[in-house]
Amino acid sequence: MRKILKIAMMGLIMSSTAFATENRVDGLRPDAPELAKRGDYAVGVRTIQLTNKDQVDILKVEADKLLPKYDRPLTVEVWYPSDGTNRGGEYNNVYLRDGKTQVTLYGQAVRDAAPAAPATAYPLVIISHGYPGNRFLLSHLAENLASKGYVVASIDHTDSMYHDKAAFGSTLVNRPLDQKFVLEEMDRLGKDTNSFLHGLVNANDTGLIGYSMGAYGSVITAGGGVTKAATELAWGAPNGTLKPMMAGSKEHEAMLDNRFKAIVSIAPWGMTYGFWDAEGLAGVRVPMFFIAGSVDDVSGYEKGTKAIFENAVNTDRYLLTFENANHNAAAPIPAPAESWNPVENLDFVPFDHYADAVWDTLRMNNITQHFVTAYFDSHLKGDDAKQSYLDIIETANDGVFAIEKDGTPKPEHTYWKGFQNRTAKGLKLEHIQKAK
Repeated sequence: MRKILKIAMMGLIMSSTAFATENRVDGLRPDAPELAKRGDYAVGVRTIQLTNKDQVDILKVEADKLLPKYDRPLTVEVWYPSDGTNRGGEYNNVYLRDGKTQVTLYGQAVRDAAPAAPATAYPLVIISHGYPGNRFLLSHLAENLASKGYVVASIDHTDSMYHDKAAFGSTLVNRPLDQKFVLEEMDRLGKDTNSFLHGLVNANDTGLIGYSMGAYGSVITAGGGVTKAATELAWGAPNGTLKPMMAGSKEHEAMLDNRFKAIVSIAPWGMTYGFWDAEGLAGVRVPMFFIAGSVDDVSGYEKGTKAIFENAVNTDRYLLTFENANHNAAAPIPAPAESWNPVENLDFVPFDHYADAVWDTLRMNNITQHFVTAYFDSHLKGDDAKQSYLDIIETANDGVFAIEKDGTPKPEHTYWKGFQNRTAKGLKLEHIQKAK
């Protein structure tokens, strides 16, 4: 009996150890590109509760009645550079895709650690998840950027999370509104002497990372007004509640905020459903870095993300493509161990929500961390040296690796900067400058 109990206990320990290993958000592969590695700062993390007062309650809108209002609650996870030396912590009770299973994730951040007081305030980055999702879905990017001197605020979008998923119209209307509101609140808290963020946040240099529906919101936030047809869809936002985001409207123009200096838009949804046209996308004015899988069957690629990239003619923009990757390219954390198990309330295994059939998720995370670091350091910190990681040949497979024994490149060397030999494969980085 004692032997049986010992074996059972060993099984529990091994299971716990496996989850601690597999549920990490801070992994770094040996073949990760140069800028994927963590920065010099330890990382702290705190959860804050925000309330956007007097918002339209999309879920209660009725035809021919006044628009109902409510105080919209938003939970936001905030990562920041810490003055501590400890590294490593847990994110507890994190919902998986089924909206029922809760798990523990592991990373670098230490809960409630004291912030590292900067000589100058840190740039702000806001993260906006997909539908459904939660504030931890892109936590690999949040921790990585915080370790490099950014304050990162990741939003739990009400009505759009795994455990509170509601009518799609709420997501359509509220995504850009939530992004703008969190910017305003982070700016306010950075100036509040009673807030732990006092003196930490430079909201005048803000970046935004959106994934899927978060990326849909990012296009609107960048200046891409939606079409009139998109505001009239029977399955969309009710009673014209999307009209304030329509291209050319005074309401949409008033929403735009020049504190957003650079945007990373991963697999933005909406183009294949007629939410934008050339006229609306011509309104995009914030520099953008798009990321997509070439076989994305949710947002579309040629007629989806790539079409948005090509039609945003009035801004400087990039498009990083993972060849043969689907909608889960780049953004989601590696699938937690518990997500490998089938569940009763979904007709797919939750693992499918995080993983890709071709690409390793951690590999995509590391590549994304590399390019997002180069992009934001260049645009938000004015680090001109990081531009060289973006000024590379378009197709990675065409790169020639030719390095002297002392490490200096030969004249014929064209390999992607920061990538080890034989590792820049299956990738493409296109760049189009603003139309003159």
